[in-house]
Amino acid sequence: MLIGVPLETAAGEKRVATVPEVVEKLVKLGFQVAVQAGAGDAANCSDDAYRAAGAEVLPDAAALWARADIVFKVRPPSADEVALMRTGSMLIGFVWPAQNPALMELLAAKGATVLAIDALPRQLSRAQKMDALTSQAGVTGYRAVIEAANAFGRFFNGQITAAGKVPPAKVFVAGAGVAGLAAIGTAANLGAIVRANDTRAEVADQVVSLGGEFVKVDFEEEGSGGGGYAKVMSEGFQKAQREMYAKQAREVDIIITTALIPGKPAPKLITAEMVATMKPGSVIVDMAGEQGGNCELTVPGQAVVRHGVTIVGYTDLASRLAKQSSTLYANNLLRLTEELCKTKDGTVNVNFEDDAIRGLTVIKEGAVTWPAPPPKLPPAPPPSKSTKADAAPTAKAKGHGHGSVEPMSAKTLGIVFAVGAVLFWFVGAYAPASFLQHFTVFVLACFVGYMVVWNVTPSLHTPLMSVTNAISSIIAIGALVQVAPPLDAAGAADRPNTLILICAVVALVLTAINMFGGFAVTRRMLDMFRK
Repeated sequence: MLIGVPLETAAGEKRVATVPEVVEKLVKLGFQVAVQAGAGDAANCSDDAYRAAGAEVLPDAAALWARADIVFKVRPPSADEVALMRTGSMLIGFVWPAQNPALMELLAAKGATVLAIDALPRQLSRAQKMDALTSQAGVTGYRAVIEAANAFGRFFNGQITAAGKVPPAKVFVAGAGVAGLAAIGTAANLGAIVRANDTRAEVADQVVSLGGEFVKVDFEEEGSGGGGYAKVMSEGFQKAQREMYAKQAREVDIIITTALIPGKPAPKLITAEMVATMKPGSVIVDMAGEQGGNCELTVPGQAVVRHGVTIVGYTDLASRLAKQSSTLYANNLLRLTEELCKTKDGTVNVNFEDDAIRGLTVIKEGAVTWPAPPPKLPPAPPPSKSTKADAAPTAKAKGHGHGSVEPMSAKTLGIVFAVGAVLFWFVGAYAPASFLQHFTVFVLACFVGYMVVWNVTPSLHTPLMSVTNAISSIIAIGALVQVAPPLDAAGAADRPNTLILICAVVALVLTAINMFGGFAVTRRMLDMFRK
C-alpha cells in the first residue's frame, strides 16, 4: 500500500505529517511512501532528504491524492482535497468530527475510512504512544512562553546588577493540562515566579513539581471530565474563579491561558475589565485563540495591544516550531501504523476489537462510526484475603475515634510484666551463672540493636536502605571483633577458631558490598533527577 503525504494547504501551517527519519521505518513495515514536492520545506525537510529515505516525490497534490491508498495529514482536509481523494482510500490525521460535520459527510460520500487522531481514547495507557494531542500540546505550551518572553519588556529571571535591580516576572497559567504544564516548566526554568490554576484539583502536585504555585479557587467542586479534559463548571464555581482571575490579573505580568473543552467554544476567563487592570507592558498569550480565545479581547491569529497589554492570539504555535512538532507527530502516526499493520507486510487492518483503533475510527468504508462507545477499561483488582481479614478489626478500632488498634489495658500490661518476671526468676534460679550473664547481654543487645536500627534517620537513603545499612554496620562491627579480638590483661589475644574467622571475613565482605552498593545506587538515583 502507498502512503501519501501532501503539502498542508491551511494558512500558516508549516508542519508536515511525516519526516525522512520516519519514512525509513514505514518502508521497513512494507509500505511505499510518496511525498508531494515541497511538503516538508517549511519544516526543514527537503525533497532530497525524503528521496534518500526511500520516498517517491510527486510533483503536485492531484497526483498524490489519486495514487495514495493511505493519506497522512496534519490539518483536516479541505473540500478541494476531498474531491481529489481516491474512492475507498484511508485518511489519518486531525479531523475534529464534532466541529466539522460537513467534512464528515464529504468523506463518507467518498467511501473513505477515516482515523481521526484527535478522537484517540486518551485514558488508555497503551494509546499514549499515539497521542498526537499530547505531543503537539507540549510544543505549543513551550512556544507560548517563548512568545510571551518576546513580547515582554523585561527579563524573566530576577537580576541584581550595577545598573539596578530587575525583579523576576510573575507568570499566571490558566489551565494545567499538557500545554499548561509545559508552559509552567518553561517559565520556571527561565526564572519567573509561576502560578497556575486548574479546575482539576489532582494536578496541583504536578504544578508544584514543575516549580509553580497552585492557586486554588475558594469553591469546592470536582472539575475532571472525560479523556483527561476539564468539564464545564457550575455558575458558583465560575464566579469564584473570575474573582481569583481578577486578583491575579492585577498582580502578574504575564497570563497564559490554555482552557479548552472538546466540542465547545473556548470559555471566556479573562474579561476586558481584567485586562484594563493589568500593568502596562503586560502580556496575555491566549492558546485557545483557534476556538475563539479565553480572553474577550483576543483576535485569533494576531497579536494586538489593548489597554497597554499585548494580547497574543496566534493559532499556529505548533507550526512556529515546525521541525520539532512534525517529528513528534510523525512518530505518533508511525506508532499508529504499527498497530494497524502488525504483520509488517504493508497492509492495514482496522480492528474494531482494539479499543484504541475503534476510538480513532470515525468513518469506516463510508459508514460513520463516530462517536465510539466508551473503551473497556480493565476491572479493578479484587481485594486480597488479608484485606478482608483485617476489615473487621479495623472497623472495630474506628469506634474508638481514631481508626487505630485499641491500646493494651493496664491490667493486661501488668500480667505481661508479671509473667516475664516469673520466667526471668526461674531462669536465674536454675540456670548456670554463665548462662544468666550471657542471657542478660543477649536481651540488652536485642534492645540496643532495635533502638539503633529503627531510629536511623534516612538522610542519605530511602528508609528501607537506611535500615539495611544500619544492620550491616552492626554485623561489620561484630565481624571486626571476631577477626581482631581485644587483648587480655597479659597482652595476648584470644584467637577464634578457623570456622569463626572465615564466617567473620565473609560477613565483612558482604556487608561492605551492601553498604557501598547502597551509596552507589543512591547516587545514580540522584543523578537521574539532575539536569
